[in-house]
Amino acid sequence: MPRRSRLHLGNPIADAITNLEFAPRSDNLLVSSWDSSLRLYDVKGSVLRVEAPSEAALLDCCFSGDDVAFSVGSDGCVRRYDLNSGAQDVVGRHEDMATHVESSGLSCQVVTAGFDRNVRLWDTRMDHKALCSKDVNAIVESMSLAGFDLLVATGSLVNQYDIRSLEGPVWGKEVMTGNIIRCISSSLDLKGFVAGSVDGHVAVEIFPSPYSHPNGYIFKCRPKVKNGKHHLVSVNSIAFNPLRVGSFVTGDDQGYISVWDALTKNTLLELPRLPNSVASLAFNHNSRLLAVASSFTYQEANELEEHPEIFIYEMDQNDHVSFSGGRSAKK
Repeated sequence: MPRRSRLHLGNPIADAITNLEFAPRSDNLLVSSWDSSLRLYDVKGSVLRVEAPSEAALLDCCFSGDDVAFSVGSDGCVRRYDLNSGAQDVVGRHEDMATHVESSGLSCQVVTAGFDRNVRLWDTRMDHKALCSKDVNAIVESMSLAGFDLLVATGSLVNQYDIRSLEGPVWGKEVMTGNIIRCISSSLDLKGFVAGSVDGHVAVEIFPSPYSHPNGYIFKCRPKVKNGKHHLVSVNSIAFNPLRVGSFVTGDDQGYISVWDALTKNTLLELPRLPNSVASLAFNHNSRLLAVASSFTYQEANELEEHPEIFIYEMDQNDHVSFSGGRSAKK
């Protein structure tokens, strides 16, 4: 079982955590939250390196290299941060709340989505001007970028776009029939993606060849027994292990975390329940650290509003190998 520790550095996070992400080549951890501050932690050194306040709740964040970050917020703004100095500026905005942001290391571009139902592509070298904007005719539930391939989840549908043109989509598929997608994560190594729904289902989709429709399966992530019935809760976050092809971790609204193998369809590991919902998950660059945001998510009226915390799990190879008696992920 991996060792777990709490990350307590600087001022406590006062409101719900929306996302966390490790830097591409270090153990620096980026955290966005509803308390309007972007934070950068040095996990290994136990240091809060940057705390950059803003005037809006921050709903997502991402790295662009190790020294630059982006966030999107409730005021529609797309913010850029110099993580060495803590300076920030606004590179553009949506007409409504901006909810998702991804950065491409291949093209030096940033992709955002918002409640205005637009997906926008920004060239960060050009101030306050979007390269292009795509009206997807629905609120984007989640978004994931791998290489040039952008996956956009709306309702139960996933569409794939090529960010070099943002035309299309290249293809689209309904992966959660009747269920709304809560989160999606893609993997170049797996050549596919995994999506989690608001009612506890997980869909695994693998591409047999480039730009063909993926093939996959759906399973119940953690069926709970409540009054003799299955009680399914939202899968809030999915993160791929960067060094083990097909291995991914899920976190749900009841604080449960599970590690899965997409290829064998088995559970690799189940971690003890956390005191609050799992709002976000992230592996570091060598997969030795797993960061987990334990935080309320404003999804349920009776959700416990415990103080948000960040847990750091120190993983080892035994934690990524299927053990005897592992529960199958098949439906």
